[in-house]
Amino acid sequence: MRNVDSLAKPVRLGPVDLVLLGLLGVRTRPMRAVLSALGISIGIATMIVVVGIPASSQRALDDQLSTLGTNLLRAEAVLNPMTQKLPEVPEAAAQMAARIGPVELTSAVGNTHVPISRSDRIPAGEGSGLTVLASRLTLLPTIGARVHSGTFLNQANESFPTVVLGDKAATRLGITELRPGEPNPQVWIGAQWFTVVGVLDPIPLAPDVERSVLVGWETARAKLGFDGHPTVVFIRSQEAAIENVRSVLAATIFPANPAEIQVSRPSDALAAKRISQSTFSGLFLGLAGVALLVGGVGVANTMVISVLERKREIGLRRALGGNRRQVRGQFIAESVALCLLGGLAGAGLGTLGTAGYAVSRDWPTVIPLTTVLGGVGAAIAIGVLAGVYPAIRASRLTPTEALAAP
Repeated sequence: MRNVDSLAKPVRLGPVDLVLLGLLGVRTRPMRAVLSALGISIGIATMIVVVGIPASSQRALDDQLSTLGTNLLRAEAVLNPMTQKLPEVPEAAAQMAARIGPVELTSAVGNTHVPISRSDRIPAGEGSGLTVLASRLTLLPTIGARVHSGTFLNQANESFPTVVLGDKAATRLGITELRPGEPNPQVWIGAQWFTVVGVLDPIPLAPDVERSVLVGWETARAKLGFDGHPTVVFIRSQEAAIENVRSVLAATIFPANPAEIQVSRPSDALAAKRISQSTFSGLFLGLAGVALLVGGVGVANTMVISVLERKREIGLRRALGGNRRQVRGQFIAESVALCLLGGLAGAGLGTLGTAGYAVSRDWPTVIPLTTVLGGVGAAIAIGVLAGVYPAIRASRLTPTEALAAP
């Protein structure tokens, strides 16, 4: 007796036909399809949530740590023990530092060594103890400072006798606020009056600037006898290259004698930031793996039960000329369709859940695209794996066996 597969001429099914055939079970049993896809939906949604929420938290933590100066370096001229003088650092030191590839921002200040007081009636020997610094216009963004009141030095006012007060300097001088409509207060620097045009917020990354009075670079040179040599150069670099920049910074800004330049080491917050990143990465991977495993087991179990319940359907299809390859393709296509629908639904739910939680905690919403695409891809892969055994089992049923099933 010849095999049924050799007697029946198989109908050739194209990819579109195979997809429609696989979706037949989804369309005819919508409630079963929803319940079958629910497991993979929960698995993919869990994967996105357990990756997205900690990633959002990580971004918020990174932003907080970045405010602590993880990418800020300070190069300061140190006193020569032999001459008891500061080295004459080139005036263009900030521009020289900007030529280092990973450097993003540079600025500089220079000590004018000129006394300052609140009034010209105060004796010269009884100054305020504050430092008058010549400042480049790029100082604020480089050190992460903000103006509390008034404005900072700019191209319009830097050539005039104007000053900006650091937070602690403003408190000591009794000028903590500039009120609109009122005359700007003045301070006595050297032997002339300077108008206060701005007051800065506290600057944790540059406490010396907090205790200083800032004057425009050219004004300091013209009116205060400033020699033009910076005493401190600030740079912001790409965080990943901060150590490399630090190793060449001194030689770059003062090639004559780099030993006379002291460069700060990267903030300890940088080490804490990198430790937290590596810790979170391992945790995310483990949680995502568990979520996918649970979803895959659920889908495989559903497909096995589906084959057991649909033996008569399989037998009828075989009796009408369907061969084993087509039966296998039908069940694998159905398994992939269920998992894909579940994966898409899970990706949507996971994205919404992550965004909602991040907004509630005032975090930036971070949903890695690779995680979403990986989740959908994993759903397809799980569909194939979950459907292989049920499909092979279904294809091995002969029409008589399948139609005789209770």
